[in-house]
Amino acid sequence: MEFKIDTKDIYTVLSPVTDRLDENLTASIEKKWTELVSEGAKNLIVDLQACTSCAPGIMDSLTQLHEKFYTQERSLVFTHLQAGVRKELQDHEYFDAVNFVPTMEEAIDIISMEMLERDLLAEEEGDTEE
Repeated sequence: MEFKIDTKDIYTVLSPVTDRLDENLTASIEKKWTELVSEGAKNLIVDLQACTSCAPGIMDSLTQLHEKFYTQERSLVFTHLQAGVRKELQDHEYFDAVNFVPTMEEAIDIISMEMLERDLLAEEEGDTEE
């Protein structure tokens, strides 16, 4: 799978060069993310602007991928969902559990807020240990 990659300090933008959101794409995102983490990446924004269709049942794969990020204390945000993809996904019961936002600015804001939340939680846990 081919991706366009843009690396910033606190996040990396991964833009798949494919028109279909499916199991192969989520597996490729996960594999590419493993490589990026070894290079120092911290959080991921997946720009789905090129994806105009999606496979049935893909929401389960996206939810599992999202969970993996959070167990590693990292953020995953999907942005630029096309209308057909959004329509297919939004009826899934876990749609609201995954970070889907319309714009890149909102994706960056979510990552910033989640990083702040993790920092605050770490401070609170440090205070309770004393």
